[in-house]
Amino acid sequence: TGDGILIFDLDDGHKLVRRISIPIFKEGLRGFTGNLRTHCVYYSTTNRRLGCFDLEKETTVWEKTYEAGCDRSSITPDGKKIFVPTGWWYSGDDSGFLVVNAENGDLTRRIHVGPQAHNSIVSLDGRFLYLGTQTTLSVFDATSDKLIRQIKDVGEKGIFPYTVDRRNRTAYVCLGGHVGFDVVDLEAGNVLHRVLAGKEPIPHRTHGAGLTPDETELWISDQEGRKLFIFDATRLPPEPRGHVDLSDGGHGWVCFSLDGRYAWCHTPDVFDVKSKRLVATLRDEKGKPVSGSKFIEVHFREGKVVEVGNEFALGRK
Repeated sequence: TGDGILIFDLDDGHKLVRRISIPIFKEGLRGFTGNLRTHCVYYSTTNRRLGCFDLEKETTVWEKTYEAGCDRSSITPDGKKIFVPTGWWYSGDDSGFLVVNAENGDLTRRIHVGPQAHNSIVSLDGRFLYLGTQTTLSVFDATSDKLIRQIKDVGEKGIFPYTVDRRNRTAYVCLGGHVGFDVVDLEAGNVLHRVLAGKEPIPHRTHGAGLTPDETELWISDQEGRKLFIFDATRLPPEPRGHVDLSDGGHGWVCFSLDGRYAWCHTPDVFDVKSKRLVATLRDEKGKPVSGSKFIEVHFREGKVVEVGNEFALGRK
């Protein structure tokens, strides 16, 4: 948010530690993905740029501008390849994703997939790449970059944020015209269920879906209604468990701490996942509530990165 990375201490009430200024963020941050092997984070901007920032040295390693891209990117666990969607705003025949060398930012391949390539996720085991384009969810082999299957008619009006369980069997995809989600069988390649939030259909898009690390709950974001709806993800279709109220609207997002204790979203509100209570408010240097939709949890030990989370709340059971 703003012109850099805000660092908050999870062990001290989510208090602000400091800000690392990265001026290029003023272009508009589209994605923010991290990697343990490289101890770096990779940021993409609206102005077709991708950059690499070393978390241990706190220096920018490289920045590159491309002819296409860059939306919410993702990186393989080995830290070698970044997959960069060309953007929800781009509908050309060559829309899809860029394959970028994470070491230096060099473009190695450009793969045509479909219009409005938006959110990408590399599975935690590094086997699969998922990419949303309009109402299609595509599954690729993350090693060979080969297309495995495409799942059509997902997400109502477009592929908005989604999440995937650890075993790569099920995806939960936000709807574009209502508050709710599609449950997608990733192996069979079809939509199993469409689930709507609320007692009556809520006619605006959903932007944010996350599985708790233990995969027992699915939380989805209703940014216009200022709510996070919660579902029992141990059942198919998932069943409603209530909601939490948010202090503000915004872009929409939801993710969780690696230990499953905290829920973060597109507002300054921090919730305790178990009790569903508000336990902290994120604030900037001036004490003003601050929010965003790009979170990375990073653990340091003696100045070295020892654990890195994911901006998408993926199942880890």
